[in-house]
Amino acid sequence: MESHSSGGVGTQPAPPEVGLHARVLEHLGTAICGGEFAPGAVLNIDDLVDRYEVSRSVVREVLRVLASIGFIETRRRVGVTIRPAHDWNVFDPQVIRWRLASASRLAQLRSITELRTAIEPHAALLAADRAGHDEASDLVGLAAKMWAAGKAGDEERFLRLDIEFHRRVLLASGNEMFVRLQDLVAEVLTGRHKHHLMPHHPHEEALRLHAEVAQAIQRHEGERARLAMVKLMEQAFEEMRSLWEQTAEPVRLI
Repeated sequence: MESHSSGGVGTQPAPPEVGLHARVLEHLGTAICGGEFAPGAVLNIDDLVDRYEVSRSVVREVLRVLASIGFIETRRRVGVTIRPAHDWNVFDPQVIRWRLASASRLAQLRSITELRTAIEPHAALLAADRAGHDEASDLVGLAAKMWAAGKAGDEERFLRLDIEFHRRVLLASGNEMFVRLQDLVAEVLTGRHKHHLMPHHPHEEALRLHAEVAQAIQRHEGERARLAMVKLMEQAFEEMRSLWEQTAEPVRLI
């Protein structure tokens, strides 16, 4: 007979505080990134409890997370204060997501694309030397699927494949520090899609360049792989440059 006793981890519902914590953290993090709270501003726990209609324990946990990524600090006789943007852990995927959801999204896109331009071409170069046969074949297969999804206008599928493609290149580089950037790349690609900051249909040149990167890695042609990835990053910059010109939004860098 099947047991119905309590204690099975998989059968227990998540405590309601988990959902409340995520909601408050997302809203407060985005508000800080958007400049709603200026550096040096003091956060009052009781005010946050009233504002979000949650318990003090939920607010304290949210503040603990914000402190861990450099958003806030607690000062004696002052309380919880907002820290300046240059103190933030800008490599934290949550920070990237919040900045993309705020008024500083174009600045975030610019800075992370500059980072990707510095790292991903070299990752492709290393991958051409270090990737195994199966890794390289998988990349070629992913590029082919991206081509099909892009031509079909399947944006959701293209996004998933695009994230996986760049993750695989970083992984194939064999550099553990490059690999740690995969979550950042996933966040910025997802953010561009979510906030309509990329073409509805990928440019054919972008599809071709993904295929060229994969084929060069498979053939162990490191310089060709690097150059193709450079061109891919340059195209991303061109897409964003047109956005900056259309919106005339100032790009505020940290």
